[in-house]
Amino acid sequence: MSLPVHLVPSLDGVVVGAAVEVTGDEAHHAVAVRRLRVGERVVLTDGEGRSVTGEVRSTGKRVFAVEVASVSATDRPSPAFTVVQALPKGDRGELAVEVLTEVGVDVVVPWAAARSVAVWKGERAVKSHTKWQATAREAGKQSRRSWLPTVSPLASTDAVRDLVAAADLAVVLHEDATTPLSSVEVPVEGRVVVVVGPEGGIAPEELEVLEAAGALTVRLGDEVLRTSTAGVVAVAALLSRTDRWR
Repeated sequence: MSLPVHLVPSLDGVVVGAAVEVTGDEAHHAVAVRRLRVGERVVLTDGEGRSVTGEVRSTGKRVFAVEVASVSATDRPSPAFTVVQALPKGDRGELAVEVLTEVGVDVVVPWAAARSVAVWKGERAVKSHTKWQATAREAGKQSRRSWLPTVSPLASTDAVRDLVAAADLAVVLHEDATTPLSSVEVPVEGRVVVVVGPEGGIAPEELEVLEAAGALTVRLGDEVLRTSTAGVVAVAALLSRTDRWR
């Protein structure tokens, strides 16, 4: 049975035998909701590549302490994957973030595409971004990632263009494209950017801007996927041809 994973701010400098305290909402959920007990073994991670395993030595209302039995550190995965996700309707944004996190995406960029039905403005923008961040955090713990993904602030098309221009490989998913994703060569290292449009598709002027910045317009297959699932399918297809999945 896999050990439960809990997130802490930092594990920098932590060694075997040290005591690490987990506090706040993370501890409250573990102790009050999950009924964490003294003697139980858990994994702690800081989301920056460092993890420790140890036994719970004490619990409180919003705190528990772990005695570290082992320490591990992993390098940041390469190539890194960024998915630009156009804002979808309803709760499909959180679904997209959840599955993208589970598959191993490093950065998720919410995009205010021209044809996005959902709009992030004012208080709604803050709440929606916070939900995406929380979803990524919980999905990262569930999938036992030592490097948690970043959810960037809402991006304009100009910002997405800049991401594409700086990438080692950038692809835009489009149902009318003639180039199959399977024919694209994936770099050994660097950054791969995958752009996923909204339910209404990417506007022609947006596609023109992204292609001018260096993006390849590609298709996944004959089937048309929802915006909330297209990204994870594309990333999985690309990851399968990297050392990250070998």
